[in-house]
Amino acid sequence: MSTQNVIRLTSQGSWENLAHFKEPIPSAGKHEVLIAVKSVSLNFRDIAVATGKYPFPVKDNVVPGSDAAGDVVETGEGVSGFKRGDQVIVAFDPTTLYGPIKNWGNGLGGPVDGVLREYISVPAQAVVKIPADSKLSYAQWASVVCTGTTAWNSLYGNNPLKPGQTVLFQGEFKKTPDWAAEAQKITDGQGVDFILENGGSGTIKQSLDAIAFGGVISVIGFLSAAKQEDMPDVAGLALAKGAVVRGIMVGSKQQMEDATRFIGTHNLSVAVEKTFKFDRDQVVEALNYLASGQHFGKVCIDF
Repeated sequence: MSTQNVIRLTSQGSWENLAHFKEPIPSAGKHEVLIAVKSVSLNFRDIAVATGKYPFPVKDNVVPGSDAAGDVVETGEGVSGFKRGDQVIVAFDPTTLYGPIKNWGNGLGGPVDGVLREYISVPAQAVVKIPADSKLSYAQWASVVCTGTTAWNSLYGNNPLKPGQTVLFQGEFKKTPDWAAEAQKITDGQGVDFILENGGSGTIKQSLDAIAFGGVISVIGFLSAAKQEDMPDVAGLALAKGAVVRGIMVGSKQQMEDATRFIGTHNLSVAVEKTFKFDRDQVVEALNYLASGQHFGKVCIDF
């Protein structure tokens, strides 16, 4: 077989603009591995890319998707430590091995082609092996790439989480619209130590109200936008709490490796709610489901 199935976004505006193509299977170049993709985990970023709402660069006719798990099928010249048959995941930004991501120019599925294709060739240094004794599925491991690495970076990338500290994950705003007050109540007025802030400008005020003195707010998304005139005084509120507000750009390959090791060592599960098949119509259906917001776990594409 010399060709593969590839899905590309022919124009931004809607994920209905996804189209199927037949393209050559790449070879593993020098210091690269060729991976047969087995599962792709979708993110809100994929919706933002498709609809033109992603605030960072997107290449024309991009192959969407950033989170993949699969099997090594070929190793290029100079590659050591990997062999055919190894089960692996690929870093969101193959150029960032450690430390903070330097820019948004190398993330898969945005400025460069992503993983909604049957085969992808990537630098071997950007690949992490799935633990050999893992019982998790490819879909579960694919979900570690962005979601798992982002969570790890949020909790351990700056001031590391310690036993006994509290973590707040934003969720059901409709049921508890004043969730900052509820967080203060639950913590006896102390506030929470860590917040994973996925709302952005529309929810940052409540996060600053809910955070403990010296706490860490990790901004990981932009689901809820505020009008400019409604923007809170973030600098003043952060100063008043002595809080750290961090923007999280997923994380490095090293952080993904740390998260992978932690999940494997502690036999943790990864919540995958629903999987779809790899074809154009099923990918569109999966993005419709993701956009509906009715999911709890991850939404994935199995190959």
